[in-house]
Amino acid sequence: MIEANFDEPYVAALAAAEKQVQQSYRPVIAVHKWFARRPGTLFRALALAELVAAPLADHYLEGHELEGVVLDPFMGGGTTIFEANRIGLSTIGYDTNPMSRWLVERELEPLDVEAFERVGEGIATDLEAELGHLYVTNCVECGSTVPVKFFLWVKTHVCPCGRRIHLFPGPLVASSRMGRHTHEVLVCGNCLSVEQYTPGEEPSACPNCGSPYEATRVASKGSCRCGRPFAVGRRAGSGPPQHTLFALEYHCEACKRKGAHRGRFFKAADRQDHARYAAAVALRGQAASRFWPQDPIREGDETRRLLRWGYRSFHELHNDRQLVGLAALAERIAAAPAQVRPALATVFSDFLRYQNMLCRYDTAALKVLDVFSVHGFPVHRVQCEAALIGIPRVGSGGFRHFLAKYAAAKRYCRRPYETVRIGGRKRRVEARAERISATFVDDPKGLRGSRKALLRCASICESPLPAESVDMVLTDPPYFANVQYSELMDFCYAWLRRLVPETPYFAKPTTRSDAEVVGNATKGRGVEAFARRLADVFQAAARALRPGGPFIFTYHHNDLSTYASLVVAALDAELVPITTFVCPTEMRGSVHIYGANASRLDTVFVLRKPPARVCAGVAGIEERLRTHIENLRSVGLTVTAGDRRCIRHGLIAEEVMRALAPTWPPEGGFEARLAHAQRLLLDRAGLADRVTADQAGAGWERIAV
Repeated sequence: MIEANFDEPYVAALAAAEKQVQQSYRPVIAVHKWFARRPGTLFRALALAELVAAPLADHYLEGHELEGVVLDPFMGGGTTIFEANRIGLSTIGYDTNPMSRWLVERELEPLDVEAFERVGEGIATDLEAELGHLYVTNCVECGSTVPVKFFLWVKTHVCPCGRRIHLFPGPLVASSRMGRHTHEVLVCGNCLSVEQYTPGEEPSACPNCGSPYEATRVASKGSCRCGRPFAVGRRAGSGPPQHTLFALEYHCEACKRKGAHRGRFFKAADRQDHARYAAAVALRGQAASRFWPQDPIREGDETRRLLRWGYRSFHELHNDRQLVGLAALAERIAAAPAQVRPALATVFSDFLRYQNMLCRYDTAALKVLDVFSVHGFPVHRVQCEAALIGIPRVGSGGFRHFLAKYAAAKRYCRRPYETVRIGGRKRRVEARAERISATFVDDPKGLRGSRKALLRCASICESPLPAESVDMVLTDPPYFANVQYSELMDFCYAWLRRLVPETPYFAKPTTRSDAEVVGNATKGRGVEAFARRLADVFQAAARALRPGGPFIFTYHHNDLSTYASLVVAALDAELVPITTFVCPTEMRGSVHIYGANASRLDTVFVLRKPPARVCAGVAGIEERLRTHIENLRSVGLTVTAGDRRCIRHGLIAEEVMRALAPTWPPEGGFEARLAHAQRLLLDRAGLADRVTADQAGAGWERIAV
């Protein structure tokens, strides 16, 4: 069983390595973007430690063909589903978000990869012939017509007096800091000329017009020369913000081959570049496309920022050249052979992340950052437009790049492998006999046998399973309000549902659901609402679990009060706390947590359905905290203050579960149970004097220690 077989240091080392380059270790995730994916190595290890009667390290890298049924009531991006399927298990996945079901189906379905690549490249070639002239420029050095990698745009305030104010945050376009370019590239906010300087130079003014570079930086509030005020981020008037094309990064193979050019190629947008974009504007005006999403952007915690900037519909998040290119691409995919059309449509949906006017250019890494790089809808002043088709093996964000990633993902599904360090070098170890491929069924009775899959776009509360019909519950529930999955996925869904309208669970106009288990201030869903919904799902999943079966989930949050939701959900489901593990689940340098003193660790809660019993004589919180930290450090991992905080939060939550389990439930309704759990959590953390009972019951107190 997992209590005896799980190896915390061994798994921590595997998971930490995977999260640094997750797409290399688990290529299957390249099927489509999902948020906050946990490492596949962790979920593989949890299943194997429970189902194989041997120490985990002795067999983790071997091929497995196991029997049983695993349930994930929050399947999200499908990590539980494809890891369980890979080792032979049948799986059940629930999620209220239709995008979740769609992408998990694509992960599990068989695909003729070679046919997919032929059709995809044919589409790319056709598009180049039709629209390639919109994605080229003239090389500054040799004058040749060459492909563009990225177009850089700056938001522009147009004053009623007619003056255009370019809202640059500063003059830096590209940096030499990471060694990917030889010079510092600066733009002048006055004349929009682009100049390059050797590292260490400190130019004060533009050599073209004499304007100081410091004047390029526009404050968040200001006024035009005519005296009219403006504020960055609050749209004056109607419609989305305007943009001005000012620079390009391109690629000249001829100059590279000569060896005369080092580093990247940058230039200011010239008259011909603007003329090419004007041609795209003219094409966009000729006819509307059935694929352009006219769906309104609904108000929400993440979408509120878009509305404040003036965006009202999803098609407004793309410029005219992007709309023309995406419409042409969608038309060709819609006409593709049926056996590869779902895969190509998924590539299109994922590719949208880099084909919009919310992407930004990383001035250090010199690459485009997708719209979801911070798990939200950031609206920056400078945006990056990636070329539609893309240059093979050069740059990123193009259709060809996504075709290649999808093909690699499905080849991995045919012959999955583990990546480990042997003798200081990374090696791929193929897990013989394993594969990721499912037979889909519509009824739980059809799950007998190997690698069957039942996927439902619903809450398990609305569509329950037969009692005692699954062997394990293994899940990664939402972390209160950390990620607004449906608000973000509506961005892709608005296009995808037009591309595959025959999909029955794409009938709704939005991925949002009244049944989703996510805190959301706009919807008035605080900690109490989150806890109620989580408890309902836990109870439905626990009813489906066989007696004594493991119920395992991961969680971390800076706010201790949110752990009360876990305590109440677990105890209301009559689950017995057994133990906890910790495991790295985030890359330390991830854009969405970088510099925030956030933890990259999750607590793994292991509970069981009765007749299991609460273990007696468990060591205290501080002793177990030290053990966890020692385990992580033993494999070379650094433990930060944020990590330590989240480990302690998880241990406190487990201790409170143990303390309350024998007498649960206390008198009173759900609010009283939640308040009771919150007070005990704060008491165990030594923070009881910082919150009143009324505040704790309301579920809005924020305690981070």
